[in-house]
Amino acid sequence: MPSPESNRFCVTDLLATPTILLNLTSGDRNSVLTELAGAIPELKNHPDKRNILLAALREREELHSTGIGDGVALPHARTALSGLVSRPVIVFGRHSKGIIYGAIDGRPVQLFFLLVTTSVTQHLQILARISRLLRGAPLRQKLLAADRPEQVLVLIREIEQSM
Repeated sequence: MPSPESNRFCVTDLLATPTILLNLTSGDRNSVLTELAGAIPELKNHPDKRNILLAALREREELHSTGIGDGVALPHARTALSGLVSRPVIVFGRHSKGIIYGAIDGRPVQLFFLLVTTSVTQHLQILARISRLLRGAPLRQKLLAADRPEQVLVLIREIEQSM
């Protein structure tokens, strides 16, 4: 019988350097969502799919902000969006000043992990994994200081391997 860990998702398996944006420039929540969604390679040439994703992200934010506090937001739709991507994707974005995002603690958000999945199970597993990774302040601080996308991957991989 396979162990539960054999089915776990590693964040670094779902991130790639093209989906790591270290210099977000948007000044508000909707614009940052657009900027993040624009980094998904599968959606670059499919504006209709990108618009479906953006509508789902905005709808989710209207329900309740995905700003989880400590300068972090986990934008995602309420559930998996089948047909938009062929496999789960995470886009990491960093905003140097932070933007007002409606986070639970009222602080501006600087670190964003946009999640798009293909099944509800993946959706819940990956959200939980990202949340666990970001509990510790040291990783958040290191992500704020990273100067290259490759460095972001190394930092997250190190934490994942210690979990």
